[in-house]
Amino acid sequence: MGQIVVTAERTLKASPDRVLEALSDYAGVRSRILTEHYSEYEVREGGQGEGTVVHWKLAATSKRVRDCLVTVSTSGTDQLVEKDTNSSMATTWTVAPAAEGSRVEIKTTWDGAGGIGGFFERTFAPKGLQRIYDAQLEKLDSELGT
Repeated sequence: MGQIVVTAERTLKASPDRVLEALSDYAGVRSRILTEHYSEYEVREGGQGEGTVVHWKLAATSKRVRDCLVTVSTSGTDQLVEKDTNSSMATTWTVAPAAEGSRVEIKTTWDGAGGIGGFFERTFAPKGLQRIYDAQLEKLDSELGT
């Protein structure tokens, strides 16, 4: 058993403030940038940044569906942190200024399984989740009209 780390990043033309505002909008923008891997998306509390509680199911594969109940916090002025209360999974969205606009990084960590199942999880889960995040960042870029 060990910690699994997945990262994805992209440069967007929108300003950091505009990107963070969009990422904080769980009642609107966030639901629109989800891929087909997400289902049962529901904002349960809040809907805008800090204190938001949101539920979704994430099907990274047809056999691996994760039921997530996520609480949102902010870390400084440039990060959103999503912690799944049903597991050790935590996702941090970091937005930094870039010459072209903003650099967005998504970093997810969780405690992986042991044994042969853990081997397959460490081998395949990061690549699959990275593809999902790349698609979300593409949709965010389109949403912001950049």
